[in-house]
Amino acid sequence: MRSSELGLSAMYRILKKSGAQRVSDESAVELRRVIEEIAEAVAKNAVDLANHAGRKTVKAEDVKLASKTFSKY
Repeated sequence: MRSSELGLSAMYRILKKSGAQRVSDESAVELRRVIEEIAEAVAKNAVDLANHAGRKTVKAEDVKLASKTFSKY
């Protein structure tokens, strides 16, 4: 099993702030897995955008543009 970049306590807080009265351990672990999967895809897209623009530095605009793929709003 690989280590996680995100803490479980943050997942509990996110679920609680979203209206959950109780949060199971499994739901916090699954939320963390899903968020990390999406974050990794956005980061890879942002790196590709920066490279395409001829930059080594990933800027906020790259992340914003890359995240539009996952945004519903």
